[in-house]
Amino acid sequence: MATKSKPAKKPAVKKAATKKPATKKSARKPNPEFMKPVQPDAVLAPIVGEKPLPRTELTKKLWAYIKKNGLQDSKVRTQINADDKLQAVFGGKKSVTMFEMTRLVNKHVK
Repeated sequence: MATKSKPAKKPAVKKAATKKPATKKSARKPNPEFMKPVQPDAVLAPIVGEKPLPRTELTKKLWAYIKKNGLQDSKVRTQINADDKLQAVFGGKKSVTMFEMTRLVNKHVK
């Protein structure tokens, strides 16, 4: 009986990694629209203050208020449970998603 012998496998040849020339990244520039001050209306002012402030700061103050008062849902972390002040901002809704919150807050700035 003749048995067929399997041909020997060739070892895999590794390709040399080509290095890209190191490019220096420029510093990230903030969008000027986010830095332009916006004026909170009378409904939003008790939460973030009455003075004009950039959208980035407005968002930071809003989240600080949410975390300070424990308004983020413990099970569904993207859900915000409104207290009396936030319920006025959210148009009477008791609970909104974070993404919906941004849209609702934008209605209260000029």
